Amino acid sequence: MENESGDAAQIQVRFITKQEQYAVSDSPYAIQSNVKTEQLNTLVNALLKENKTNIEKVVDFDFLVCGELLRTSVAEHLREKSISTEETLLIEYIERFPAPTPQDCLMHDDWVSAVDTHGNWLLSGCYDNSIHIWNTKGQHKLAIPGHTSPVKAVAWVSLNESEAIFASGSHDQSAMLWVWNIPSNSVDCIVTCRGHDKGVECLAVSADCQRFATGGWDNSVCLWSASKSTEDNVPSKKKSKPEMGHSREPLTTLKGHKEAVSGVQWMDFNTVLSTGWDHLIKLWDCELGGIKQEIAGNKAFFDADWSPLNRSIITASADRHIRLYDPRSTESIVKATYTSHTGWVQSVCWSKTCDTLFLSAGYDGLVKLWETRSPKTPLFELTGHEDKVLCCDWSNPAYLVSGACDNTLRIYKAKHALANNI
Repeated sequence: MENESGDAAQIQVRFITKQEQYAVSDSPYAIQSNVKTEQLNTLVNALLKENKTNIEKVVDFDFLVCGELLRTSVAEHLREKSISTEETLLIEYIERFPAPTPQDCLMHDDWVSAVDTHGNWLLSGCYDNSIHIWNTKGQHKLAIPGHTSPVKAVAWVSLNESEAIFASGSHDQSAMLWVWNIPSNSVDCIVTCRGHDKGVECLAVSADCQRFATGGWDNSVCLWSASKSTEDNVPSKKKSKPEMGHSREPLTTLKGHKEAVSGVQWMDFNTVLSTGWDHLIKLWDCELGGIKQEIAGNKAFFDADWSPLNRSIITASADRHIRLYDPRSTESIVKATYTSHTGWVQSVCWSKTCDTLFLSAGYDGLVKLWETRSPKTPLFELTGHEDKVLCCDWSNPAYLVSGACDNTLRIYKAKHALANNI
């Protein structure tokens, strides 16, 4: 896209934004086709200075061209997309997500295999069979024994000022339901759930907090009541051995995977998504106990997350790629592939507040923050771990957390400037 003299060609562009506080005139401007994000930033900030007297600071923007974030020059971007420069080009600009900053490093006695956040509270599961409660300021509230094998999954069920309920799953073949009395800082296991023949690998709580699902190495998904009520418990005469708290059996057992179930998520009150080492994603009808939809992948899946904001699935798998699936699509179900990790991707997590942002964690020791509209390059790499990263989660909306084989749980702070992007 150069003219005959070898100079970069000029193209006509119009700048648009959904963030009204940063809107500038939508008149066409002539720019050089070889400009990159930095020069566009300078131009838009100059236009803002002319138009808006109340914006004093320089704002960092990202630019969407043809639906993708600009990461090269405009000319290269258009060449890749086979877009003509003859017509006026629409460039959308959004306030750039600020780089998360390391906040804290929480030490454990063994590998950190599971994490779940709820506001300012963190749950972590450890390979030394323990569960831990922390706050986002890095204060350790409780270490909780109970499981007899590594804890592979933890999830908050409900939380208020005086009481929290949470669930945990372990390789000891059990899931446990716990009540934390916050004022007295004491925890009781109220129910032990037994239904898996092998270790429990993953766990997810329904949006109404009434049920939770577990997936295990016995290739099955079990659905459980998350109620504190004793009505859902098994009579004591059926106990095969003493348990912590009461005993509970599954409401339903969903069988269909041919290898270990690595991830479970609730898509709605009647639909559970599961991923397996058998390269399959299954969408289950919980009421009928049958499969609604099955999606075949390339390699073993290690994790998946569902976003109610964009109604899409992201998956982590053994081939280093993260894939975005739209289960509603009648054409290609895989909508995008994100490749940057150099090892297995072990964990993925959508932002709870922005439908285009997600986290990934891998065996390369890195946590990456992605924008769905930038498939080739993550927004940021969050460094600090010295070994394989096994889990990650995104608090609402300020904290990013990750746990690894270096025995640490790391907390990163995300600035609230993102609120303008939502």
